[in-house]
Amino acid sequence: MLQFQPPGFGSKFIHTSLGSMVYYTQISAPWENSKDQDLPPLLFLHNFGGGASAYEWSKIYPAYASTYRILAPDLIGWGKSAHPVRDYQIQDYLTTILEFITQTCNQPVTVVASSLIAALTIRLAVTYPDLFKALFLVCPSGFNDFGEGAGRRLPLSLINTPLVDNLIYALGAENEIAVRNFLQSFLFAKPERVTQEMVSAYLSSAQQYQAKFAALSFLRGNLYFDLSLYIQQLQVPTVMLWGEKAQFTNMPLGRRLANLNPGAIKGFQEIPDTGILPHLEIPAVVMGILQKYNKTGELKI
Repeated sequence: MLQFQPPGFGSKFIHTSLGSMVYYTQISAPWENSKDQDLPPLLFLHNFGGGASAYEWSKIYPAYASTYRILAPDLIGWGKSAHPVRDYQIQDYLTTILEFITQTCNQPVTVVASSLIAALTIRLAVTYPDLFKALFLVCPSGFNDFGEGAGRRLPLSLINTPLVDNLIYALGAENEIAVRNFLQSFLFAKPERVTQEMVSAYLSSAQQYQAKFAALSFLRGNLYFDLSLYIQQLQVPTVMLWGEKAQFTNMPLGRRLANLNPGAIKGFQEIPDTGILPHLEIPAVVMGILQKYNKTGELKI
């Protein structure tokens, strides 16, 4: 996935309990402070879904590369990171994200994350508040919030049928037509905003060896949970951003979640005419919103 990274960014990796996790960070010009380990860490965590990877945030994090040490991993099972053959569970991601933070950050980290992974970040922040400085979360949802399931579009009996599951992944994620349709129909509000580069990046990730296992675990709902049971315990300062036309997890759900903890949720920013990935759909607008919290070169809430 290195070919889809911005200029001056390269890949590194760490070892986790489930295998190697690749991440992208600034390593060369034009970033003058690319080797300055004293820069505060800024961690970008991508969404799940066929073809997901750190590319999702690649239009945003260069804006902060002069003042932060950027950390943008491909999570386990996605992108160029390890793809162990397993039935992925919530604890797999809580554990490996925690391992990533403890190995790469020597001070509290600011996290920018989306969707289900944003919700899992809240769970980590509840358990380990001292590891986190601030959270900027786009459409955070456990996909079963308030006991109202969202996201699964196919019956479990079909997804769990041997060979049929392979066919579902092959038809739904491993070809260019399917990837383009997924981005245009489900992730973006405006289909014309999908570029060929986006399609190529998602397709490249989806075609990685054994990539189907994480994607099918997500499709089955293995990773769903009720975020409303955790968000009330959050103490780390947080801002939510929500695409006005986000599918699966709509904006009324977002406001309902935010209202559970006004002490920690310091802001709720609606992003008009966007889907669940506004940072990829109209990155300049998202950067403009984040700029409201950019004080003396550092994101603060």
